Amino acid sequence: DDRRGSFGRGRDERGSFRDRDDRRGAPHRGRDERRSAPEHGRADRPARAARSAERDLSAAARARLRILREEFDPQDEDRPDEARDTYADVPGGIRLQKALAQAGVASRRACEELIADGRVSVDGQVVRRFGARVDPEKSEIRVDGMRVATAPDLLYYALNKPRGVVSTMSDPEGRPTLADYAGQTEERLFHVGRLDTETEGLILLTNDGELANRLTHPRYKVIKTYIAKVPGPVPREVIRQVRAGVELEDGFVEVDSFRVVDDAEPKALVEIRLHEGRKHIVRRLLDAVGHPVSDLARTQVGPVGLNTLKPGTMRALTPKEISELYTAAGM
Repeated sequence: DDRRGSFGRGRDERGSFRDRDDRRGAPHRGRDERRSAPEHGRADRPARAARSAERDLSAAARARLRILREEFDPQDEDRPDEARDTYADVPGGIRLQKALAQAGVASRRACEELIADGRVSVDGQVVRRFGARVDPEKSEIRVDGMRVATAPDLLYYALNKPRGVVSTMSDPEGRPTLADYAGQTEERLFHVGRLDTETEGLILLTNDGELANRLTHPRYKVIKTYIAKVPGPVPREVIRQVRAGVELEDGFVEVDSFRVVDDAEPKALVEIRLHEGRKHIVRRLLDAVGHPVSDLARTQVGPVGLNTLKPGTMRALTPKEISELYTAAGM
């Protein structure tokens, strides 16, 4: 009996197993909790199997898989409350916001806001889905009605042509050409219109043939702006005469605007804006009204200006300038 009592007292002093856990501060685990570790291990098995299977892929397949993972964004998926549209995705295309961001419109997140606000259209349809797929080479994408140049291989530059440079990309006589200032580009560039050798100023270079043709065709009335140095002062009668239009040997010339910038003597500066591009048209027009040109520079083509671009230097057009050129050319 004493032994049994002693044994019983030992259990009482030590307390139950539960009591020991309580004294040590260990949390009590139920039956379900004790099984959680093995279940966790079993749940992780598919992930381990996937990693093992990925190691068996070729290097090219692993690279493609990485690209797919990088491109995936849960926010691209349709949301239950998201407004639907009728736009049909381009098979194999890229996400709309990615195409806009690559074109320099804005950051990807800002482009998503433009899409969500209904400000983006593709091929004439407003698209509100973040995951919409487009072809940047062929899809006509617009933001606020203005076309965006999304084709990655299209190039647009502004060059300040110096005097003495011929408006061609090569010259059999060995004279300086536009190519001497354009640098090396992967794509062949076209000059949009011409400036005569003694005229300096803005000339656009691009490989976008459709835009180049529209910018130079009189039908689309894209205005070019020139500053000319002529004998001064310029009488009011001459100003009225130029504004009314001048008859030349090859036809009537209608100017879009004409004003005197500086009427100093003996040389004045005048600004003339017109949408025609006939050979030497500015020089012939001002010569016809008795004010021959001694210096001539083109300062603007449509919405694109020289600004601070120095002679002999070139810069890429901004996405905004490209969109404005599209608008000016009716595209």
